[in-house]
Amino acid sequence: MMSNNPENGTHQIIADKECIFYDGYWIRYYPTPENTLANRKKLIDDLTRRAFHHTESGINTPGERLEEAREAYEQEQDPAKKRVNGAMLAGALFNRASDIFNAIVDLEAKGVKVNTDNELMVRCGDYFKEALELGKLVKHYSGHEGIDELWGEPFKAFSHPLEQLFESRYRKIAQSMNDIDRVTQQIEHSFTGDEYFEPAIPYILNYSRAAKQQIEVIKQDKALFTVWPDFVSSREKVELFHNTLPTTTDREKQRHIDQGVKLVTAGTQLITYLSGARVPMPKSTSEFLEQCQLYDASWSAKR
Repeated sequence: MMSNNPENGTHQIIADKECIFYDGYWIRYYPTPENTLANRKKLIDDLTRRAFHHTESGINTPGERLEEAREAYEQEQDPAKKRVNGAMLAGALFNRASDIFNAIVDLEAKGVKVNTDNELMVRCGDYFKEALELGKLVKHYSGHEGIDELWGEPFKAFSHPLEQLFESRYRKIAQSMNDIDRVTQQIEHSFTGDEYFEPAIPYILNYSRAAKQQIEVIKQDKALFTVWPDFVSSREKVELFHNTLPTTTDREKQRHIDQGVKLVTAGTQLITYLSGARVPMPKSTSEFLEQCQLYDASWSAKR
């Protein structure tokens, strides 16, 4: 069957902004930076900060503590604690790799050429690879699931052509937008005809729209000063909807309201997580869709 969608990588001006098409979505386009060590350094720094920002706390281990982190990981026997030690080791490996790469860039700025087969460059790559392998132990800050794709981005910024890195970025944004749409469509389906929660649908749809705009904007873009306030205020409107719900002494009705509030809260949080991480979260999305189906099974027949 022929698809009417443009080919991936197609450019088009939409609403006065240049967009690029990937996997069903038009996404705000940013030019790929020139392939220099300095630009790679900035990308690695930015992506490493973002990885730590969206993952569990306590794992941003300084690079100079790598040996301590490794020893603690190797000695720990309790599986739950060992996972956390592994995440801390992954953080130390990332920071050690970044420290080495920063030193290489500083040397280049002073006119010292460092070849790709140089011991420093090889060791830097090895640290990034090991951090990537341990990424499966690292959880999103919500505790919901690991987000290996986000954790792997600094390594890709080190090892992949920048064009390939940016193509991967657009694909992940498209996948995240698709997850946001799936979450939103399921909420709309669950609440249509619901006497208490159907009025929430426009607020959730508006938040979904704002989240998909926020997900495509980089912090250096002037559009952030329009997009971010829209994103935050749209979420606040969803959160304030709870105040409009009635209180009742009817136990069955109150149970209905309580479960609906949990669904709105969980859906809003998941959209927030997806928009922030900019990578798909398949486990969390699947679990939320199941939560919606349980809500439907409990209340759809009683509407």
